Amino acid sequence: MRRNRWRLAATAATALCLSAVTTTTAVPAVPAGVHPLRRDMPEPPTSDVAREELAGLTVEAAHSMNGYSRAKFPHWIKQMGTCDTREVVLARDGRDVRTDSECRAVSGHWTSAYDGKLLNAAGQLDIDHMVPLANAWRSGADTWDTDKRKAFANDLGHSQLIAVSAASNRSKGDQAPDQWRPPLTSYWCTYSRAWTHVKHLYRLSVTQPEQDMLTTMLNTCDQ
Repeated sequence: MRRNRWRLAATAATALCLSAVTTTTAVPAVPAGVHPLRRDMPEPPTSDVAREELAGLTVEAAHSMNGYSRAKFPHWIKQMGTCDTREVVLARDGRDVRTDSECRAVSGHWTSAYDGKLLNAAGQLDIDHMVPLANAWRSGADTWDTDKRKAFANDLGHSQLIAVSAASNRSKGDQAPDQWRPPLTSYWCTYSRAWTHVKHLYRLSVTQPEQDMLTTMLNTCDQ
């Protein structure tokens, strides 16, 4: 039963699920305990598919930041019971994650894919938006409505959310791959595939330097 609940949580950020969690149907809370299911961030497409997706993206200058606010991308939302998006990702990406009755991760072990750091406390991790909210705003989300921004900010079904060290997430900020890349070059292949796929799914644009660097990073997949 616990395993099935976490499978449901991992897909709850789609538009249909976002509406479903607001119904009057009672949703049971995930009980406290150890959650052994380890799924990690959903696997992005292969490098060949990512190259095709990258070639299909609109290349243009970044949009203005006028009007931007993180509050326009509501997160973290409740995904099931008392579990919000952050807690679902922490349980998904960690090992031996133990949660309390409110679904908060109270212990566990995590490896930060960006910098290889081994972490043993949830407070040491941030949930990174692969394509940052501000970057999304500059590449098309400035025209979206709130519901679409909420779905984007809480998307568990695609390669958009990942638990990483707070230090690496804050170093990245809202920068595109031409401005910041994971310190671990061994992760560049996955990172570029994931970034490209999210932009493809949400019909977001890229700048020319961004496209060029993504091409370079995708080339590491062949090494």
